[in-house]
Amino acid sequence: MPKVVIMGQGYVGLPLAVRAAEVDTQYTVVGFDVDEQRIKRLSAGESFVEDVAPERLAAVLASGRYRPTTEERAIGGFDVAVISVPTPLREGVPDLSHIESAARLLGRFLRQGATVILESTTYPGTTEELVAPILEEYSGLTAGTDFHLGYSPERIDPGNRTWTLETTPKVVSGVDEASLRAVDAFYGSVVDTTVPVGATKVAELTKLVENTFRHVNVALINELAIFARDLGIDVWEAVDAASSKPFGFMRFTPGPGVGGHCLPVDPVYLSWRVNRALGHRFRFVELANDINDHMPGYVVQRVLSAFNERGRAVNGARVLVLGLAYKPDTGDARESPAVRVVDGLLGLGAQVRAVDPHVVESAPVDERVERVDLTAEEVSRADAVVLLTDHSAFDYELISQHASFVLDCRKRLPAADSVEFL
Repeated sequence: MPKVVIMGQGYVGLPLAVRAAEVDTQYTVVGFDVDEQRIKRLSAGESFVEDVAPERLAAVLASGRYRPTTEERAIGGFDVAVISVPTPLREGVPDLSHIESAARLLGRFLRQGATVILESTTYPGTTEELVAPILEEYSGLTAGTDFHLGYSPERIDPGNRTWTLETTPKVVSGVDEASLRAVDAFYGSVVDTTVPVGATKVAELTKLVENTFRHVNVALINELAIFARDLGIDVWEAVDAASSKPFGFMRFTPGPGVGGHCLPVDPVYLSWRVNRALGHRFRFVELANDINDHMPGYVVQRVLSAFNERGRAVNGARVLVLGLAYKPDTGDARESPAVRVVDGLLGLGAQVRAVDPHVVESAPVDERVERVDLTAEEVSRADAVVLLTDHSAFDYELISQHASFVLDCRKRLPAADSVEFL
């Protein structure tokens, strides 16, 4: 029975580990993570990822084919290992320390004929220039000769019920033809469709192309929203009208900023690589970063302006924030713009209360923010309501009926005198 090790049990690694434990190929799967609390929760059958229902987690645990662990020796004897660890930014520079640590650990247990796959988002060249040398150093083996090595960018969209891990086409690559075949064979057993490409750098760039495209277009519509308001034009109506065109247009809508691991981080990896390797600036990415980074501040300014227009002070006012996650119907608050909006409101002296039924633990918000339920009393007592994440669970009729003022950053509420749209 082939042994699969998934390094990292977060929003990417956990769904992959559970899926691999479910398929008919009869893998035994080790889900490795350095976070002891996370592993304890998983071992108890508690999933923190919407894409993995507790029932699925319980089933693979009961089958004995999935083992979450922090024990390094559990990695030994693997046939396939996937690195799906975080790749954050540190002061605007890519931090690949988690990839390096995972590669060093895998290198100690790497054996001839095994396959190692990098999934973590990174800049083009990482697989061959960083991961391969580490694996070779710690194992004494040679990539492409003694073991297979490849890259396959993750395409997880938390909370998406249509395009799941299984149904989303998976781009695969290898450092040589044999590696590509090995990588393709593994993913071909867990997803419906694979898309082989000719080099790991192509696969690495593919992920950055996808997210840079979104990042730039989100920035475009956000800046349009700001200017359209100043010009007295309803940008939402314009976007709706433009969306009627059946070709040459893709719909993007304004929002309070970008969040998650992808948009705030991934394009910076590409920009950094271009500057480092070629000495050029990636101006589109830099401009998109600047626009999207300023959106939380723009939301705070809109709240301040609304109070000023009503002859009220923000200092001491009660503001109810709806949504802490970066996207609807998930508990993922990584890099969420809502956190920066909350910080901005606190900086103005507002008393901030927050509602988010999905972000139940470890919400990265200031301790002064009280977490509350969405009730008629909470809404009516708020001097302002700011809708940042449009979760389906929110009772929008209740908000409309009881709010004295709402800044709706997602246009989920009907037009009214008490409602302003971003």
